[in-house]
Amino acid sequence: MTSGDDPTQGLREALEVSPDNVPLRVHLAKSLVGLGRFNEAEQEYRAALARSPNDVAIKLGLANVYRQMEQTSQAMVIVENVCGKQDAPAEAHVLYARLLLQEGDVRGAVAQYKVALEIDPDSADDELGEQLGVGDEYENGEIFQGRVRETACGGEGKFETEIERPELTFADVGGMEAVKEEIGIKILYPLKHPEMYEVYGKQVGGGILMYGPPGCGKTYLARATAGEIGAGFLSVGISDVLDMWSGQSERNLRQLFQQARYHKPCVLFFDEVDALGGRRSDMLSGSGRQLINQFLSEMDDVASSNEGVLVLAATNAPWHVDPAFRRPGRFDQVLFVPPPDAEARLDILRLHLAGKPQKDIDMRQVANKTDSFSGADIRTLVDQAVESKLREAIKSGTPQPLTTKDILAAVKNLKPTTREWFSTARNYALYSNQGGVYDDVLKYLNL
Repeated sequence: MTSGDDPTQGLREALEVSPDNVPLRVHLAKSLVGLGRFNEAEQEYRAALARSPNDVAIKLGLANVYRQMEQTSQAMVIVENVCGKQDAPAEAHVLYARLLLQEGDVRGAVAQYKVALEIDPDSADDELGEQLGVGDEYENGEIFQGRVRETACGGEGKFETEIERPELTFADVGGMEAVKEEIGIKILYPLKHPEMYEVYGKQVGGGILMYGPPGCGKTYLARATAGEIGAGFLSVGISDVLDMWSGQSERNLRQLFQQARYHKPCVLFFDEVDALGGRRSDMLSGSGRQLINQFLSEMDDVASSNEGVLVLAATNAPWHVDPAFRRPGRFDQVLFVPPPDAEARLDILRLHLAGKPQKDIDMRQVANKTDSFSGADIRTLVDQAVESKLREAIKSGTPQPLTTKDILAAVKNLKPTTREWFSTARNYALYSNQGGVYDDVLKYLNL
């Protein structure tokens, strides 16, 4: 390319006259980016940064050049530094989201993109939002994110989720007697005998945090708790609360508590509560901390009474839950929900084998051979045994019933998924067990 063909030649000549003109140098860098000449753009951005080391726009420009050159680590260092400051602009978080997505960290990318939208809704990028699955709908003059707001108890427009009336009771929960007993003492007895609590001026309500390996029946127990006392059951997942718009997540949470208070007695169940009530010290943005503060305020019933509202929560990672949630009056009862015991495994096995062709299956033997299996593992076990039997039937042309041998053959090919969870939990139980929170884990592991 001759100098006469270079569209940036005029800018370069101007810089020779005024080499310390930072805006002019940034303009040249941007022009080079537009021409796809990233190596030259990098040099100009670096020269501009040397003259104005605290200019955030120049830093982001250089980081974007590195991203275009697929030098992700260099870009990440710059962007992490910018986003670590309280006044980081929305475009910094958008760029951070792009880099995280490039690295395969979709969850982190979504979090950063939502932070950007909280700072400045105009920073929305349709293409990036589609890639991350973060979209919105425009309805009645307000932007929602796939939410349906209905008219609730007070005639005021509110966000609601469905109130269930479970028919499931503790009689339907096999085994787990120790956990059921703890829930009974904390929740069931106060509701069945409120007069005893009135004598001592004790309010009916409170919170229990259940933790343990995934797939071990925490949600099932919560639903059975509501059924046991004929209470409403309000199941809340992270998608029911989190909203990309600033302040809306807190309003969603407040309205869910209000809905539970209106329908009392009501069991308000938070699944994966660590996603809503994570440690504030780990939060990337102030919005996350505000949501936790709102959660704590609702549990403390500062503005409204939680009499008759029973708050249950489940998590696979209790070590990520903010310690403030375990203070008296909040989740002051922490229950370990272990993998199902032999009796529970027997019931789960019967449930998943029901309606399937079978012949003289020794379910007790299978239950004894599946120590440490979660309920989800047992479902997988039955599915694999059925698939193996189907392959045989297709080859022979004659369907045969499942036998004990078929199930035990499948057991040999499966390892309990709970082992990975216990390997992590063991470290927390041994080295971060303040107040004996994880003593039940140590007991279960015979440590």
